Amino acid sequence: MVRRTLHTRLVALAKKYPIVTVTGPRQSGKTTLCRAAFPRKQYVSLENDDTRDYARQDPRGFLSDLAEGAILDEIQRVPSLFSYLQTEVDERPRAGRFVLTGSANLSLLQSVSQTLTGRTALLTLLPLAHEEIRRFPESPSGVDETLWKGAYPRLFDRRLEPADWYPSYTSTYVERDVRQILNIGDLIAFRTFLGLCAGRTGQLLNASALGAEAGITHATARAWISVFEASYVAWRLPAFHANVTKRLVKAPKLHFFDSGLACHLLRIRRPEHLRAHPLRGALFESWVASEIFKAWTNRGEIPPLYHYRDRKGGEVDLVLDRGHDLVAIEVKSGQTIASDSFAPLNAFTALFEGGRQRRQVRRVIVYCGEGRQNRSDVTVLPWSDVATFDWMGRPRT
Repeated sequence: MVRRTLHTRLVALAKKYPIVTVTGPRQSGKTTLCRAAFPRKQYVSLENDDTRDYARQDPRGFLSDLAEGAILDEIQRVPSLFSYLQTEVDERPRAGRFVLTGSANLSLLQSVSQTLTGRTALLTLLPLAHEEIRRFPESPSGVDETLWKGAYPRLFDRRLEPADWYPSYTSTYVERDVRQILNIGDLIAFRTFLGLCAGRTGQLLNASALGAEAGITHATARAWISVFEASYVAWRLPAFHANVTKRLVKAPKLHFFDSGLACHLLRIRRPEHLRAHPLRGALFESWVASEIFKAWTNRGEIPPLYHYRDRKGGEVDLVLDRGHDLVAIEVKSGQTIASDSFAPLNAFTALFEGGRQRRQVRRVIVYCGEGRQNRSDVTVLPWSDVATFDWMGRPRT
């Protein structure tokens, strides 16, 4: 397994906090990362029935056996353990004692916020960023294969076929996490809804329309989308709100974290089938959004990422609000850049640099070509350079 980018940040935070918590989707590599970062630390999996029963029935005895600390894997399986961990690290607040991992974001974060505030650093490990995929000896060579294969570590570490791996992943992990978070009676309707959401990746989210198409209520659709976020399947990209005179569209966009999972749900079985697919552009936009998202989370920070659209049709696919400046990003799935591709970025720049906002705007176009260009203060970035571009705007740590 290759070294993960988050490794450096994880080790650094373990020198400052008594507990470090790593959350993320199942099979994103959390256990492998933590065991590689702390090879001498005892490893305990709470997926094991006997271990889980011990932790539930005698939490004090369980933790006394781990006086020197440990990696506690899938900590959300025993939520009652958090309060005992709080007492334990308050009495012996040595840095780096416990490393916790968990897959169910919603329940894990609720427990952490209630009991471990100020005692733990919180990190998120998503599937491999493209810069990490490149560290494998056999990484995808083109953009279509990259989108189709996705980014889950096991596909690369064990050289598994996506067509074989994604069906079992969906049924074993995605649906299992759903059952842990929400009591969903109609699994067929849920699977239909999941596929419909994959078909809306990179697009404005209309929960009412999605629910109607899947035969469920608006409230149920919103609850299930929250489950996707809790399980790191997809996320809602908020609209960029600013004090401007234009009326802005406030609806979020829906993005899947992993393009390979979205391709599987859309029944795209081979990379060549993607080339002429009507959703190729939307899948590529979600891939770019996820890569920027990972560039921030892999360094321990929350990405200030948005989309922009006004009522007159003006839009920018992605906006990074870095405080000192804005990065306006257009995503184009073609291999060449047409002259009209610059218009949305120019309009956005005029609004925020020339108006009352007075915000410096950096303009970027990401496309499926190979050459990097600088045109009229716009960086034209090939898809293969997304992994190395400085999205954070300051030295990486």
